[in-house]
Amino acid sequence: MNWHEESHDAAPVDAVADDHEAEPVVVTPLPRRSNDVFYLGDTGRLPLDGRRALCQLLIGPSIDQLRHAKLWPALIRSEAAIRSALSDLFLELVLDRDSGVAFTRQADTEDIDAPVLLRSSPLTFIDSVLLLYLRQQLAEADARGNRAVVADTEMAEALAIYEKNLSTDRAGFNRRVAAAVQKMKENHILTRLAGQDDRHEVSPALKLLFSAEDVSALSAVYRQLRDTPAANA
Repeated sequence: MNWHEESHDAAPVDAVADDHEAEPVVVTPLPRRSNDVFYLGDTGRLPLDGRRALCQLLIGPSIDQLRHAKLWPALIRSEAAIRSALSDLFLELVLDRDSGVAFTRQADTEDIDAPVLLRSSPLTFIDSVLLLYLRQQLAEADARGNRAVVADTEMAEALAIYEKNLSTDRAGFNRRVAAAVQKMKENHILTRLAGQDDRHEVSPALKLLFSAEDVSALSAVYRQLRDTPAANA
């Protein structure tokens, strides 16, 4: 048979079609990944680096321009959108461009019953005294145009004058001092200098946590405690 001959027995192609046309198959394409869509169902509006900055703020305790060299510019670029995202969580952004530090805190919602997302850590007496000492070191370093750096021995000496206020033995007092210093490290108020286990940089965030007025008021209280001949535990 010649392949170009038509068979008289063969039905035309149109004749074998079913009486009912088959329903068309609808294929829904998966959303393509683009500059602002990073996973299936993503409806976020922040760019990728802005989301990472937001996550770091929520993880806490802060974003530091020196420790987070990539996140800091991302935070600045997306500041307005990040503030908006935090507002949805009853949080506000505290940002100091001059100091290069930012963190979140609970918004003052007044009479609105809002959930509290941020962890709070109660301060002992010795914690408070240490924070005040570190804040003062930060102020003095700023006046000189330097970063504030403190040594373990310096912190121990600064706190030793309050030992009598705790009515404890020397070993017990030293343990409290060590615990206070460790708390500052865990919350990144103190950051160990590379290659120097006993020296730490004080976070500029303390300037935002304690104003000059706070420092003055606390200093007066602790000065009175320090100068009191005897104190209760």
